[in-house]
Amino acid sequence: MRAVKDSLATPFSRAAGDLCVTRRSRLAARAGLGYHSAMASLDRISIDPTIRFGKACVRGTRLTVGEVLGYLAGGMSEAEVLSSFPQLTHEDVLACLAYAAERERRTLSIPAA
Repeated sequence: MRAVKDSLATPFSRAAGDLCVTRRSRLAARAGLGYHSAMASLDRISIDPTIRFGKACVRGTRLTVGEVLGYLAGGMSEAEVLSSFPQLTHEDVLACLAYAAERERRTLSIPAA
């Protein structure tokens, strides 16, 4: 019984005050990107009302998160985006993806009547 219990253990602590481990964070941990480290990368995203009308931008640039995601969704590879915008780094692209994932997670859906 002990071996089964250990095999189900997660890489996140369950100390008092910690958030519950969700399926999303377990999947992120398997992919090599912990949920907490993905959220830590959000400090690369800034929102300033005087820059690009307050849209979420990659810190230190005028590139919005939506533009970066639009290029990726349009078929550009990450390498192509990085070569087109030398001020961006791999971590900036990951921060854009983390921002979109967090925003989607917080989206409230109202069921139809």
